[in-house]
Amino acid sequence: MKIAIVAAESHAQRTHLLSVARQLGREHDVTVYCRRTSDDAKPILRLSKGVTVEHVDAGPARDLPAGEVAPYLREFGMRLHRRWEDDRPDVVHAHSWTCGLAAVAGIQDLRLPFAQTFVPRHGTDGEKQLSVQRALGRRADAVVARSGEEKATLIRLGVPRNHISVVPYGVDVERFRRRTAEEAQHSRKRLLHVGSLAPDRGAHTALVALSAVPDVELVLAGGPAPEELGSDPQARALLRLAERYGVADRVRLLGRVPHGSVAKLMRGSDIVLTLPRQAPKGTVALEAMACGVPVIASAVGTHLDSVVDEVTGLLVPPDRPAQTARLIRRLLADPTRRIAMGFAGADRARSRYAWERVSQEMLRVYESAAA
Repeated sequence: MKIAIVAAESHAQRTHLLSVARQLGREHDVTVYCRRTSDDAKPILRLSKGVTVEHVDAGPARDLPAGEVAPYLREFGMRLHRRWEDDRPDVVHAHSWTCGLAAVAGIQDLRLPFAQTFVPRHGTDGEKQLSVQRALGRRADAVVARSGEEKATLIRLGVPRNHISVVPYGVDVERFRRRTAEEAQHSRKRLLHVGSLAPDRGAHTALVALSAVPDVELVLAGGPAPEELGSDPQARALLRLAERYGVADRVRLLGRVPHGSVAKLMRGSDIVLTLPRQAPKGTVALEAMACGVPVIASAVGTHLDSVVDEVTGLLVPPDRPAQTARLIRRLLADPTRRIAMGFAGADRARSRYAWERVSQEMLRVYESAAA
C-alpha cells in the first residue's frame, strides 16, 4: 500500500506519526508531507526503509502556530495535488485540522481515500475550529480517535460513529523497558512527575500531595532548560509553594530532561505521577507502565483507556492533592502490590501500545478507508 501522511507542525505529533510510519514502512511505501519550516530542510529525506519525508514550500520557512499557518494551506494543498496527480497514493492521512484542510485541497478531483486525525480543542480558539473539525470529520472516509473519550467528543460533533476508529498513542517498549533490581533500589522513596510545570499539568497537585506523605522525595522533570529554572516564573511559583507547604527540602526540579533520559528516571522511581487536567496523549503513563513502574494518573482523556485502575496503576480526579496523597501512601505501604502493578503495566504496554501493534491497527484503518 502507498500511504501519504500530511504532518502537523507540532514536534510531539511528528514524533508519534514518524514512529508509526517507520513500522508501516517495513512492508509499505510511506511518504510524510510536511510544510517546510526551515531553509536547511532538504526537499526529500529518506527517513528509514520505506519511509520518505518531503518538505513542501508553502508560506515562510519557519514554525507557525495553527492560526497563522491557515493563509498558506491552499498553496500547500495545491502543491500536494500536483504531487499526487503524478504519484497517486492509495490513502491520504491528515494529522491536525490544518493538515486536513490542505489534504482535502490536495485530493480534489482525485477521488483518493482520506483519513483524518485531530484532537478536538476547547476554549475560545477551539470554538472557532469546531465547524472546521465537524466538516473534516464528515468528509473523511475514516477518522482516528486516540481514546474513547475523544471518540465520544467526535460523535457529539456529528462525525458518523461507524467512521471512527480508536487507535491509541504508542510507546517505544525497547527504550522504556522493565527495570532491574539495581535500578529499583535507592535510599529514599521517590515520586516522579514528568511534564510541564504549568498549573494545569499536575505538578502543583503532586507537590501539595507531598506535604501529606512524609519521608518521600518528589522529582519534577520538565519545564525550561536546567540553567533557566531560576528565572522561570512557573518554576519559581512551584518553589514558593514548596516553601509554603514545608517540603522544599524534599523537592528537586530537574528542568527539561532529554527524552532518552526519561526511562532511567522512571525506573529509579517508586511511583510515577501524571496528573494533568486533560490528557489527550497520555504518553507519560504509557512510558511508566512500560518501565514496570506503577502510575497514579488523573482520570481523564487517554488515561481512562490506558491505565487499568487498581491493576496497572491508580486513577484519581485532577486537582485532588489530598486524595492523591492517600493513594501514594497506600501504594508505598504495599511493595508487593507495587511489584504486581509494575508487571501488569509492562505487560499491557507491550501487548497493547507497542508501535508494532499501533501501526497494525492504523493499517486496518487505511484498508477500511480504501475499501
